[in-house]
Amino acid sequence: MHKKEYTLDVAGKTMTAVFSDLAEQANGSVMLKCEDTIVLATAVISKDGKNNPGFFNLTVEYLEKYYAAGLILGGQYNKREGRPSDEAILSARVIDRTIRPLFAHHIKNAVQVITTVVSVGRFDPGILAVNAASLALGVSDIPWNGPVGAVHVSAPKGGGAVAVNEYVPNTGEAVYTLDLTVCGARGNVAMIEAMAFEFTEEQLGAALDMAMPEITKIENWQKQIIAEIGKPKLVMPAPETPEEVKVLFTSTITPKLAANLFGTDSKKCIGDCESEWKNLIAEKYPDNKDIANIASDYYHHIVDELIHEGALVRNARADGRAMDQVRTLYAQAGGISPVLHGTGIFYRGETHVMSVLALGGPENALVLEGMEVRGTKRFMHHYNFPPYSAGETGRVGGLNRREMGHGMLAEKALTPVIPDKIAFPYTIRVVSESTASNGSTSQASICASSLALMDGGVPITRPVAGIAIGVIMDANDPSKYKILTDIQGPEDHHGDMDFKVAGTRNGITAIQLDIKVDGVPMPVLKEALIAAKNARYTILDTIEKELPKARADISPNAPKILVTKIRPDQIGGVIGSGGKVVKQIREDTGAEITIEDDGTVYVTGKNGAAEKALEIVLAITHEYKVGESMTGKVVKILEIGAVVAISANADGLVHISEIAPWRVNRVTDVLREGMEVPVKVVAVDPERGRISLSIKQADPNFIKQPEAPKA
Repeated sequence: MHKKEYTLDVAGKTMTAVFSDLAEQANGSVMLKCEDTIVLATAVISKDGKNNPGFFNLTVEYLEKYYAAGLILGGQYNKREGRPSDEAILSARVIDRTIRPLFAHHIKNAVQVITTVVSVGRFDPGILAVNAASLALGVSDIPWNGPVGAVHVSAPKGGGAVAVNEYVPNTGEAVYTLDLTVCGARGNVAMIEAMAFEFTEEQLGAALDMAMPEITKIENWQKQIIAEIGKPKLVMPAPETPEEVKVLFTSTITPKLAANLFGTDSKKCIGDCESEWKNLIAEKYPDNKDIANIASDYYHHIVDELIHEGALVRNARADGRAMDQVRTLYAQAGGISPVLHGTGIFYRGETHVMSVLALGGPENALVLEGMEVRGTKRFMHHYNFPPYSAGETGRVGGLNRREMGHGMLAEKALTPVIPDKIAFPYTIRVVSESTASNGSTSQASICASSLALMDGGVPITRPVAGIAIGVIMDANDPSKYKILTDIQGPEDHHGDMDFKVAGTRNGITAIQLDIKVDGVPMPVLKEALIAAKNARYTILDTIEKELPKARADISPNAPKILVTKIRPDQIGGVIGSGGKVVKQIREDTGAEITIEDDGTVYVTGKNGAAEKALEIVLAITHEYKVGESMTGKVVKILEIGAVVAISANADGLVHISEIAPWRVNRVTDVLREGMEVPVKVVAVDPERGRISLSIKQADPNFIKQPEAPKA
């Protein structure tokens, strides 16, 4: 094996890049290590672009291997890894969003980047994978305008300073009060993914400032490696647009774009003009796929130029709004169906979302078992984007990366306001249905979900709202730019930034940054944070006017959860041998019972089932004290007394001397099995588990003294 290693100190941790012939058929590869975490990254470009689908064909994969954590998971009959986990999908999206803007999109050859987690140690494999992908592309011959650096900035939940590249294993619940991934290149920010427990704009800005020096250090290290061992890049010049195609466009499409692009329905204008342009090209150049692709790229290039020129030169937006103007808002809490546990509807312009809440018991929590994650998750947000929401037809069902990413972004935004399990022991699932889309349905999902949670009586600390902020930048002079509040579809597609910021009135809870340029300067991002704050307050005004806080009660259709605490040594008595006791309680009452290791018992049920089950649990675990009185049933007669059952799982002995206030010669003279008698606890021996009872002290007149025989 031929091998060469390079090392770098990053925030006190040693990162090692190993280049070898291990994956020698790939165009570029590296094995990147840090704190016993190892990621293998490969980059490959296809030999030609003959089967190009008509756009830049980049695929990014993040492969989790159970062996990386020393595990053998899976079912009894299959031990291979299955579909990617949520964490794997999200990590792949982070890599994709970071590296994609740095490709020339005229490339028609397919490019594939695969990162494989070989070992999980004490460093975040997702962060390592971004840097590994950058190195694999950098040393390859694939044209790419990298490298990039990536770091994790975090503050641990429970207290602690903000730090770079500190890693806490994922348990399914939030482990950080700040969980920030930042990628950058050439001093600019390329990608952000964050969850924060109501951090201010200034605090987030400081965290980004903390990240940038380490990112630059990683980037410069990669540049040195690439300069030493990198392959010469393939030359793939952009195809020239034929002059006759330009003339045809100018004479047919340009006038329509000029007349309608900055009107009230810019999205329709762009779609109609694109369809007309494709038809014109198909008629003039039938069966010429190369010209069709060139013409399509040219169309989007011209629309980009027009939107940029409008914003930078004429201060004009595609739909005529002011730069800081939020579209028309509408909020509705409830009112859909009394069967549902909670609902919210939110409109922002032509973007409409309906969110629905479902509440369950602790037993409904999601069990997480994977390469990196161990634990359960009790709050989930899921997002659906059916084809009709974009006015299209298409495949329905399954889960794509976009839906996963948007759903998780909303989940991160809402997690900081979800009550803890002690205050609200329910499992919470919110599903957001995107019913109409024209810009940032993910942020509308956050707003609709806040309404659904409050409508369902979930005591969130305060509502959360989200907004997407865009930017239009001068390609030749980055100091010239315009910040756009509440970007709609055309501004997202043809603009340079999609900066999603969610939060409460107290601070930011989630951020996601996607860009289409090489990077966004830090001052621009900080300005965008302020624009997002102003827009967020406007949206929160609308939400709070509809429903200012959670309703006092949960839906009557939601299950009821009752909580009690027992001693850990009593858990076995409630569960029973082989689960016999707890199973019987479930069958008798219809309730679900969840018992935690510390003795916390959650009883979940409807229509009185929870109350019945809790009564049984309390009876099983009741600790009897001297002086308590109750009614019991005689279950066994002894010479010295009688055994009386005082609950399903407890009995005591009534000594013959405690049956009556007069002398009893034989127990059978006054008691029989099955007889119900009042008893009082007179002694408890906890070590032996014995209870002494008395009938005469409970009711001295219960046992009638036999009449003396007549002389």
